[in-house]
Amino acid sequence: QVQLVESGGGLVQAGGSLKLSCTTSRSISTVYIMGWFRQTGDKKRELVASTTRDDTTHYADSVKGRFTISRDNSKNALYMQMNSLKPEDTAAYYCYVNYGLGEKYWGQGTQVTVSA
Repeated sequence: QVQLVESGGGLVQAGGSLKLSCTTSRSISTVYIMGWFRQTGDKKRELVASTTRDDTTHYADSVKGRFTISRDNSKNALYMQMNSLKPEDTAAYYCYVNYGLGEKYWGQGTQVTVSA
């Protein structure tokens, strides 16, 4: 079992910035894909950004140019820098790690609230 611990959420005004962090209890050097999802209320959890083993990144259209995903294999950590935050970015953000062959893990979530 791999433990994922997220941090960095909080309350910020529109236009502000936050940086989310996710640390894992196992090396991420062999991770197939990892990323951040977000969820609001009863809506479906949506992919915000992801990065693969070969450093290919993907972003939801709604965050392109504002969010940046990165990883530090030496620290077993995944990050997401969020700039120019908007009220519609308010959500619980979840770290996701997929080692392949069906081995997937989720963090417990960290709340991001953006006030107008």
